[in-house]
Amino acid sequence: MADSSFDVPRYLAVLPMFKDIEPEVLRRVASRSQLKRMGRGDMLFRVGDPCLEFYVTVFGQVKLFALSPGGQEKVFELVGPGTSFAEAPMFVGGTHRVNGQALVDTLLLAISKEAVLGEIAHDPTFALRMLAGLSRRLHRLMDDVEAYSLHTGLRRVVDYLLRELKADGAAGSTVSLPASKATVALRLSLTPEYFSRVLHQLEAAGLIRIEKREIRVHSPECLRAFSELENDATLVCPRAVCLRADVQRALAANA
Repeated sequence: MADSSFDVPRYLAVLPMFKDIEPEVLRRVASRSQLKRMGRGDMLFRVGDPCLEFYVTVFGQVKLFALSPGGQEKVFELVGPGTSFAEAPMFVGGTHRVNGQALVDTLLLAISKEAVLGEIAHDPTFALRMLAGLSRRLHRLMDDVEAYSLHTGLRRVVDYLLRELKADGAAGSTVSLPASKATVALRLSLTPEYFSRVLHQLEAAGLIRIEKREIRVHSPECLRAFSELENDATLVCPRAVCLRADVQRALAANA
């Protein structure tokens, strides 16, 4: 797709932040925006870099992460198509607090701070839309803090799978991991080894089937019930309705 053929105002019009905005406003914002192409592994920004724009992922994926002094990575968000990011530092600190890196070939729309501030001054409704986007991100971060503090690793993995199923809408009962298992594990504050162990544990219980990055969930209800069992509970589906036939036979033989 050539950049010259990309209709920026039309793309902006389908984003929640710009929905129902006057065409003239969209054209003004588009005139102060630019498309950025990134290859896999390219860094978009680093901690401390000035933040003079925010971004919308057109296609591809961006990883937002930080590194500890010892080099340990913490993934805060995996930003996919249609999602904006970096609004907060653009408004308040002026510098990025995390790193941004493309995980795959990615196309971004960079919208300048001046364009945003100009439209906020022109139309307060636009400010409310920006606040709504920031509030959604804050709620996600609070959910993350709650999960890391209160939930087991198993519960975090199950919550992630169920959330991805819900977000996928009509895609059915298959979750496509948006990145490598190691990256998703870091997003959930788990080690890659533990994340893989939980997935295989769920597969052994007959609750999911793993095919590389595709994870088929046989029964969301059973998966949720399984995650709420006590830590020392027997690792089989609590309702015994979504197990593989061989597991069901083994259960019957041991009854």
